[in-house]
Amino acid sequence: MLICSVHAVSWADSLCLPCLSVPVPAGFPSPADDHLQNNLNLQEALIPRPAATFLMRVKGDSMEGCGIFSGDLLIVDRSLTPVDGAVVIAVLNGEFTVKQLRLSQKTILLAAANADYTPIVVKAGMEFQVWGVVTYVVHGLQV
Repeated sequence: MLICSVHAVSWADSLCLPCLSVPVPAGFPSPADDHLQNNLNLQEALIPRPAATFLMRVKGDSMEGCGIFSGDLLIVDRSLTPVDGAVVIAVLNGEFTVKQLRLSQKTILLAAANADYTPIVVKAGMEFQVWGVVTYVVHGLQV
């Protein structure tokens, strides 16, 4: 899975939208109540560290198993420490890629979330860096 573009986060204006104060049931419906709460600032909710946060557009299908699809927008925080199991943006031999980081005492593995792709074992001599940790995925629904 390739990264198509990288954009730094900056705001000139804040984006605040009305937010329901109760969760919306995904099981059985409940009676609609008028539970509007204060506005929710999406930038504060999704991007707590704007100076370290970047937006990246995805191309490819290797991460579909964890809900990342071609065309999705990733919110990536460079200030977070990557841990085993995190979805990360890695630079491998000069190329950006998004994969799940698998760490053990002896190996670093970049795993896809699609059975069509084999994991990448990071070996000595490879250029490798974890560039940032994916914190959110934004994609539209296909109906």
